[in-house]
Formats: sequence, C-alpha cells, structure tokens
Amino acid sequence: MAERFDVAIVGGGILGLATARALIERAPRTRIVILEKEAKLATHQTGHNSGVIHSGLYYRPGSYKAKLCVEGARRMEEFCDAHGIKRQTIGKVVVATSEAELPRLQALYERGTANGVPGLRILDRDQVREIEPHVAALRGIHSPATGIVDYTEVCAAMARDLSAHGVEIRTAAGVSAIDRRSDGLVLTTARGPLEARRLVNCAGLYSDRIARMAGANPDVQIIPFRGEYYMIRREREDLVRGLIYPVPDPDFPFLGVHFTRTVHGEVEAGPNAVLAFAREGYTFGRVRPAEFAGTLGYRGFWAMAARYWRTGAYEMYRSLSRDAFVRALQRLVPAITSDDVRPGGAGVRAQAVSRDGSLVDDFRIVSGPDAIHVLNAPSPAATASIAIGRHIAGLASDTFGL
Repeated sequence: MAERFDVAIVGGGILGLATARALIERAPRTRIVILEKEAKLATHQTGHNSGVIHSGLYYRPGSYKAKLCVEGARRMEEFCDAHGIKRQTIGKVVVATSEAELPRLQALYERGTANGVPGLRILDRDQVREIEPHVAALRGIHSPATGIVDYTEVCAAMARDLSAHGVEIRTAAGVSAIDRRSDGLVLTTARGPLEARRLVNCAGLYSDRIARMAGANPDVQIIPFRGEYYMIRREREDLVRGLIYPVPDPDFPFLGVHFTRTVHGEVEAGPNAVLAFAREGYTFGRVRPAEFAGTLGYRGFWAMAARYWRTGAYEMYRSLSRDAFVRALQRLVPAITSDDVRPGGAGVRAQAVSRDGSLVDDFRIVSGPDAIHVLNAPSPAATASIAIGRHIAGLASDTFGL
C-alpha cells in the first residue's frame, strides 16, 4: 500500500521548503512529504538565484510582492542570523542615466517609501559617486537595507530543520500523475506512489503542469525566460562596491542588466531576459521540442510576442553579442570593457503569461478545497519565501482545515 501523508508539497526549492516550515509551525503533527524531481534540493530557480535580499523597492503598493517582500526580507535576515548563515547588508543604488528616466526614478522612490522600505533617499550625481565611484548617473536612489546571501545555504538549513521535525524529503521523486479519490489524492512519483489528503504545488517551472495534473484549469501558462550572466574579472571587481541597478521599465517585469556583488566576493553582471527553448533551457542550444511546441501553441505567447517583439529581439541580440551586453553595462559603469568580463552562469525564470499575452507581475497563488497552486513566484520570491510560506500556511489552515 502507498504511504499516506496529510500534505504533499511538490517542489524542493526555497518556496516549497519555506511552506513546509510554516505548515509545521502552525500544525506540528501534520505529516508532510516534499517531492523534488532532481537529485538534490534547490536545483533550479533557487540554485541559480543572484542572492539578493531585496528591500521591497520596486513593487506596487498593496500587491503581494510589496507586502511579502518587506516582511520576508526581515524574516530572512532573522533566519540567517539564527542559523549562522553568512549574509551582508551592502546596499543598492538604482540610477537614472538619462533625463527620460528621472520621472520613473522619482516614482520608484515614492513606491518604495509607500512600501515601508527603510532608509531610502534620493541622491544627486555627486552622492551617487560617493557610494559607487565608477557609476555614471544623473540621479539615484540609495536602498541601504538591501543585502546578499547564498540561498542554497538557506535551503540546506531549512531542510535540516524540517528533517528534525519529521518532514520527509524525497529527492529524485518527480511527479508524473495525480489521481483523485474520495479520500484524497494519489501521486505517482519516480520513487513510487503515495497518498496525500492535500497538495501544495510549488513546482516553479512546471507549476502549471502540476496544476493541470491535479485537475485545476489555470488561466496562465509558464513561459521560460533565460537570464544570462557575465562575471567581472577579479582584477576589475573594484569597479563595483555593492549593487548597481538601472531604472526598470515599468511595462516589463524584469529589472534590466545590473551589477551584483555576491556573498562569496564575486561580482556578477546581468541578467538579460531571453526566451528559452526548454523549461530548463540554461543554454542557447538546450531545446526540448515538445516543451517549445507547447510555448508556440499557447495563444498567450503570440499575444505577448506581438506586444514585446522589439524588446525580445533586442534581448536575443544581446544574448548573442558580448559587445552589446557590455554596452548595456557601460550605461551604468562606463569604464567596464569586454576584456573585463567572462561568461558566467544562467538561470531560467518561470514567467506566468496570461491568455491575453500579459506578463503576470505579482505572485499568483490559487487555492481550492484540496490543493494550493503557486503559479507565479519570480523575484523577489526567494527574499519573500518565508513570508510566502506563512501566507500559504494560512490559506491551508482556512481551506484544508489544518
């Protein structure tokens, strides 16, 4: 007979782990299993994260992102300190490099202030240079509370805690089918079947597919976007002291190429946002025909393409041209050259796209009587993960009766 659990969580990234943690805190006797299809946890979006603890600057006041990021950043810092995980509060500057960006910079400052981001201030050109001497900017915003961490270390600490509290974590346990029965769900996994009364779907790049397996009819589809990075050579890392970001495009839910100092002492430059030809398409040559056909067969993709084709074409060009990538970086730090960078890694963002082609900007969490589906959880989901987990646990308490 298949083992039986109260809750099965699909997805062993930081959000699945944080959700299990919140459920155990709320209902300690709950039998929980986490199902991760890879051989180790935090392999995909969490493991390719740039490691920023975002302060909550960018997000529309009142949105899930705004509320959960500010709370989540505080809780993430508390968790790291309690578990001896290295983190640094190094601050971020968001800079306007043209007159056209100044109104957007002011709007961003007002948004961050409304969200309760601590310590925000507007900077003039000279004040920007005091913080980041090599930056070219007309004006900027300083967010001193922004920090950095290694989220894979956070996940390892969460997993240790969860195991100590009786949560079962199964890796190499991808879910291939979900069947409903009168008393719950039967999940077919690569390690055999199991039964669960309730389901929480934190499957990231495959969250829409898991939702459909469970009988839901999500109004979005995941479209994968690859974000590629360059690394700054060691001898030129002094060009960047902390985190340097451009003013984002308000109509496009990506932050633009930027500079990020990591907790391990390196400096990353990126990412771009390139359509991937597979849901785990970490390289240009990684193609899964069936998955790409699924993208092309979705009407929302074509509506999105009609709206953003110029931006998408430029992102593809910048992916293939180091010089074009470096020119984008030079808008922020003019002294950077092609000789100063080397290819780095890449991540894939699980971007939910509506049928009308709009890119879902906020977190999208859908609950039903026996399942909760996280259908959109891009950045700042890692920062907000503990707060998101607590939110999901609250939904579970209301809908599942935990």
